[in-house]
Formats: sequence, structure tokens, C-alpha cells
Amino acid sequence: MKAPSPDRSWRSVGSGPIGVLDVGTSKVVCLIANVEPRADAYGGVPRVQVLGAGYQRSRGVKAGVVVDLEEAEHAVRDAVGEAERHAGLTLDAVQLAVACGRLKSNLFTANAEVASAIVADDDIRRVMAGARAYAERDGRALVHLNRLGFRLDGAARVEDPRGMAAAKLAADVHVVAADDSPVRNLAMVVERCHLSVSGLVAAPYAASLAAATADERRIGVTAIDIGAGTVTIAAWVDGHLVHADVLPVGGQHVTFDIARALNTPLADAERIKVLYGTLFEAGSDGHEAFEYPLAGEDEGTTNQVTRAQLRSVIRPRIDGMLGLIAERLGTIDRVTGIPSAIVLTGGASQLIGLADVAAAAFGRPVRVAGSLQVAGLPSGMSRPAFSVAAGLLASSVQRARTGVAWRESREGGSTGYLGRVGSWLREGF
Repeated sequence: MKAPSPDRSWRSVGSGPIGVLDVGTSKVVCLIANVEPRADAYGGVPRVQVLGAGYQRSRGVKAGVVVDLEEAEHAVRDAVGEAERHAGLTLDAVQLAVACGRLKSNLFTANAEVASAIVADDDIRRVMAGARAYAERDGRALVHLNRLGFRLDGAARVEDPRGMAAAKLAADVHVVAADDSPVRNLAMVVERCHLSVSGLVAAPYAASLAAATADERRIGVTAIDIGAGTVTIAAWVDGHLVHADVLPVGGQHVTFDIARALNTPLADAERIKVLYGTLFEAGSDGHEAFEYPLAGEDEGTTNQVTRAQLRSVIRPRIDGMLGLIAERLGTIDRVTGIPSAIVLTGGASQLIGLADVAAAAFGRPVRVAGSLQVAGLPSGMSRPAFSVAAGLLASSVQRARTGVAWRESREGGSTGYLGRVGSWLREGF
């Protein structure tokens, strides 16, 4: 992986084409886009111009974790190559979504003495550097850091303390960190494709930017991305990300259940799930049957099953998945103090009837994301299945709009993995 440039410690965001990469359990998506750093007339929806898109079936990845470097490399090469051909340019770096390594949130307060009687930029840098060091202890890699506000001598929060009088400066921060090794392996796949990682973005954060509106994020919302191998959760309050989580379950488990119960190949089980899967109970389901091929039998050998029988296979897995999510929502409620509305996204969120079943399980309003909240996407990629990739672009636009930058380490490898690929200090999302 390319080492950070020694003579450029700050790189501007939103200058020229960028590449983003989502290496998921079922697919690998690469997007190349021009970022427009200015806000639109309404100040909310990010604007990008997509130059090229690549989409390939994922290989060598299980529940968001790389399990076969060579297979994963081939899938990434194919997706990046396709995007480059469409865009007519060659990438040298990508922003990478991260959902592996037991991704977890932590809320804490970092403190520093004010060097003089007036808060200056150096004081802010010291308190944020302390927050980063705390987040990276015990072999954890910092993936996301956002500032919730500052406190001066223990008083109420302020957004910008520069120029204000104080003896002590405190920053309330939210960080998302992951085990270093899985993140390193994911980045190694990118490195083997002759690309460098320009930044790491927490997958729950990216998906929530694409699925939830700016108003929802200000009011308070929890975005749940149900992918093939993982469920990611991102909670927002007052426009700030306050919690992120990942569960190692997803729509692929439903596919496996169908394949085992019906003794059909996995590809056909996925097709059955998409075409006939439903959580709605209809009176006709008991006698409406469809044919499907049997695994290991002669070509053309089929069997039949009713929609009611299929639902009896799907529903227990969905109930179990929603139960796990509900447990995590309880943790979020303790952090935020109030239950928030839910937005479902991801490919598996399209299962018919899921919103109603989830609303009953969670005891709160649930909607399923439709078209993603990122302008400029190809129509085929404006669907919930591409929330993470779209959110990576939205993240770039948001940083450009708010003037946020990321700091590249001058110490090379001496600061560990994130020092080598560029450590992110996310300020003021």
C-alpha cells in the first residue's frame, strides 16, 4: 500500500474524481465520481456526478470478513476494473467501507488543559489527539471519530470554543473502532490490487447517510442495513452519529435455510426468496404452489412448495434476526434516552412484509428506504442494496461541504496500520 506523502499532511476533500469501494459478503461495488463540495439549494442532499460503476459477485468474504485473500482480490480487481473502464480513468486510491473486526461504538469525554487563558487551535488538536489515542488502545483500529461538542470548564456544550476563555477544554466524542487484524486484511486485498486506501469509513455510518434523510438524522433515527452477511446499525441524534454496531447475520442465512429446507441449489434458493418470499399471510398462500429444481437430481427434476410452506421457513429466521436487533436497540435507547424511528435498508430489507413485522417486534415506526438519498447515482444503483457504496459518496460530499479534512501521518509505519494508510479525525459531521 502506498505510504502517505511526507510533504503533504493535509489533503483537501472534494477535489477531482474519487473512488469508493464496498467489499461485502454478496457483492463488491466500486464507484468513481466527481464530488461537488457546495450544498444544494436546500442544504441537505449530497450531489455527485458518477463517472463509472463496477459491480461483481463477492468472493472470499464471509460476514464482512476476508477469509480468502486471493479470491477477494479477484473480485475487487473485477469491480474496480469495470468502474475504471466506464469512467475512462485509472484509480490509485479508494475510500473503503469497514464492517469487520467486531466494529463497536464508544462515547467518552477527552480532556486537556488550555495552554493559555484562551482556547486555540493547538488546544483542540491536543484534546482530539488524546481521543484518538484512547480509541486505538488494546489493538483496536480507529475507523470513525465524530465530535459531539466541547465543554469549557465543565459548562454546557459549545460547537466552537476557539477564542473563548477557559482553563480546561473537554470534547465529547463518539468513536467507532475495530480489531486491527481484520481491517488490515481488508486493506491488504486493496493493496494487492495496486491501490492505496485514502480513508476508512464505518459501513453503518455510510449506509445511514444514504438511507436516512437529513431531517431524520436531526430528529433522531436508527438506520438498519440488512445485507447478505451482516446487519449494521447506526443511530443518530441531533444530526450526530451516536452509535454504530454490526451483527454477523443477514439475508444469506435466509437463503441457506430455504436451500436446506427445500433441497434446492443456493442460486435457486436466492431466486425463490426474491420472487416468492413474503411475511404477509394471505388466505390463498396454502394452495398457491410453485415449482423449483432439486439439488443433486437429474436436470429437469423439480418439486413443488406453497407460499405458506415457504413462509414457515423464512419467518423463524427473520424473527430471530429481529430479536437480536431489538436487543441492540435497547442499548441505543439507553444512550439516546428516547426510542427513535427505524429506517430499514440493504438488499434483504426488500422482503415483502418486513416493515410491518419489524414494527411489531421493535414497538416503534419502521419504514423501508426507497430511492437512496444521494443524487447522481445510476438508476440501477439507487436501490437499498447499494446503500453502503452510495453512502461512501455522501460521506465525501459531506466532508467537502463542512470543510472537514483528514490527516495523513508523517511517521509512516511507526504509528501502526492507520498511521500508514492515513488516520481519520472526523470533526463536526
